[in-house]
Amino acid sequence: VPVLLFLAAPYIRRYVAGGRCKSTARMEGKVVIITGANTGIGKATARDLAQRGKCSARVIIACRDIAKAEAAASEIRAETGNQQVIVKKLDLADTKSIREFAEKFLAEEKELHVLINNAGVMLCPYSKTADGFEMHLGVNHLGHFLLTFLLLECLKQSAPARIVNVSSLAHHGGRIRFHDLHGEKCYNRGLAYCHSKLANVLFTRELARRLQGKFQRQVGFTANALHPGSVYSELVRHSFVMTWLWKIFSFFLKTPCEGAQTTIYCAVAEELDSVTGQYFSDCQPAYVSPRGRDDETAKKLWSVSCELLGIQWD
Repeated sequence: VPVLLFLAAPYIRRYVAGGRCKSTARMEGKVVIITGANTGIGKATARDLAQRGKCSARVIIACRDIAKAEAAASEIRAETGNQQVIVKKLDLADTKSIREFAEKFLAEEKELHVLINNAGVMLCPYSKTADGFEMHLGVNHLGHFLLTFLLLECLKQSAPARIVNVSSLAHHGGRIRFHDLHGEKCYNRGLAYCHSKLANVLFTRELARRLQGKFQRQVGFTANALHPGSVYSELVRHSFVMTWLWKIFSFFLKTPCEGAQTTIYCAVAEELDSVTGQYFSDCQPAYVSPRGRDDETAKKLWSVSCELLGIQWD
């Protein structure tokens, strides 16, 4: 048996790695924002986009922890030779920080071609954001919802442009519990994560619907969601059991580089120029749960999100 496992190991790893982005699209002159790109698949995505072309993209790493982000940016600059990898502070658990980030970005940058809403939290003990939102919902959904809203006009003016939302297969286990959005009546941290990932899928679906029309068809302004796969990363750091299991079964998990492939695919693949409102896994369309295809829930979540954030987004 050990011999068979040894011989099968390369094939197992190839299967676990999943699909790869085969696009050779260059990113000269493009401006990209990646949230949570100081580690994991966000960092791997930033590294890939930073090296596409001789004079490649201006990649903005938007993170809460500036020290870690600067270390990641320095490493990427050294590896790729791209000196346009920069860090800006963004705390998705605080709407004040999100607004400050957007204000500074719009004052300093003229264009934005790709917004990758990658950052996320998972399995957090019950806690709330600075604005009183349950942490999973606040960071994974509402924070990115507000960020996208604030940067939307810049994206439109820079079109063709893409919005890429990193969701998860976990959305299959989610429900939008409008009667208890913040988990004050009943809270399970595993389900809270699933709920927030379903919110990512529904947000993408409704955003794409609202962007459709003459403008989008002409210039290619798209929004898509994705499942990166089960990735060996820091995302499970809030759970001792999951951290332990991740270490034991790391051989059967994607590396951050492998996990970043579908994000990269959604950001650069030429064949997705006019594809919007879809959900991908392993660089190909994937099945969306029935709840993730519920347009009425998507519309209601949009309305409730705007109300919670105090914005009007028609």
